[in-house]
Amino acid sequence: MLLSGMHMICETKVSSGYSTIIPADIRKSLGINPGDILEWIIDGNKIIVKPRKKTQFGDIVGLIEEGGSALSAKKIIQNGA
Repeated sequence: MLLSGMHMICETKVSSGYSTIIPADIRKSLGINPGDILEWIIDGNKIIVKPRKKTQFGDIVGLIEEGGSALSAKKIIQNGA
């Protein structure tokens, strides 16, 4: 692990099945647990991996109180907003 300013840099290897391990220091610092969703984003020639915000009950209640269609509410929840 290499710390660079506010950045943590770790290396992992991609297996023959295209899997990789999230380094323990990164899992702990971001609170990533089994079953959590990670978003993979391509930004030019970089890959950004970030945990998706977990939907809380209050987020869903807020959607219901605001009204709108069930389909649009489902899309918002799935996108982690």
